[in-house]
Amino acid sequence: MTLKLGNLDVSRETFERLETYSALLTKWNPKINLVSKSTIEDIWTRHILDSSQVFDMAPAEVNSWVDIGTGGGFPGLVVAILSKELTPDRVVTLVESDQRKCAFLRTVARVTGCAVTVLADRVEKLAEQKADVLSARALASLDVLLGFADLHLSSEGICLFPKGLTWEKEVAQAQEAWNFKVEAIKSETSEEAVVLRISEIKHV
Repeated sequence: MTLKLGNLDVSRETFERLETYSALLTKWNPKINLVSKSTIEDIWTRHILDSSQVFDMAPAEVNSWVDIGTGGGFPGLVVAILSKELTPDRVVTLVESDQRKCAFLRTVARVTGCAVTVLADRVEKLAEQKADVLSARALASLDVLLGFADLHLSSEGICLFPKGLTWEKEVAQAQEAWNFKVEAIKSETSEEAVVLRISEIKHV
């Protein structure tokens, strides 16, 4: 039996893993502030569906996915849960400098049975990752994110960065320091948001 998650068809087992994740997030959030308190009542749309659309924008054959500044796990932990069923050979790495949030991410990965690597470090201090996909949500401005991509993205890799209302301004600012190919894909969960699909990044 398959169930709909946005544009994706997933098994009941995958859906149950996401429900388990949601329950753990609700339980842990008051202690370590994984997501904004105002969004906790709308986890499925604001966080899980928002992250599943990012998963859907990457080619299925992508082998290495690195999510930086993972925080409560969006989009990276959702990517890992979906990858378990849909792209089982994919290696997913979550980068988060807060040790308490890393403990949460590892707990969810263990309980849901997802193979994921959690790196408790700052992005700029990591060894080169050579990621096929680099993602980040609500971490930094686009020009800063492109600096991280320059460090950690493979030569043929792509970036998937969800952005809100000011995305056009961020793109314009980033173009002062970087040359890159960008596609703004309309978000399925917010009228004002997009996901920036970026490749061919070079410093000006």
